[in-house]
Amino acid sequence: MTVKEHPYPEEVGRVMYEKDLNAHHSGIRLLEVRQGFAIVSMSIECRMLNGHGICHGGILFNLADTAFSYACNSRNLISVAQHCSISFLMPVNLGDHLTATAQENQLNGKNGIYDIEAKNQEGVTVALFRGHSRTIRGQVIETGEDHE
Repeated sequence: MTVKEHPYPEEVGRVMYEKDLNAHHSGIRLLEVRQGFAIVSMSIECRMLNGHGICHGGILFNLADTAFSYACNSRNLISVAQHCSISFLMPVNLGDHLTATAQENQLNGKNGIYDIEAKNQEGVTVALFRGHSRTIRGQVIETGEDHE
């Protein structure tokens, strides 16, 4: 596979975000996209709490997975999650504002590994996520170039 870098990863992110109904529904905001890198944020609302009165783990997973998605698609080659894991480090509470930063760790052909750190408004890391991506056929912004 010949990979030609897309010159505008922020444009790829913008186009993805316009179509990302999950992000909009979840209150996730896209803050930044660069090649192999993305930052997203969200605030924790009542509807996101579990039976213990703290943020449901699935909400944190969703936030981190969203950052992962923008980072691994930033080259304009459609990439999907192949495997993901998360470690919850401390409780997240109602009203907390979270920021998830995704950074490419490795990219080898169609396979990538991305590390995502979710922090609260005080800069304390609340979760660590690792995502393995797989590039499939297609582009986020169709350029007519074949990358297979």
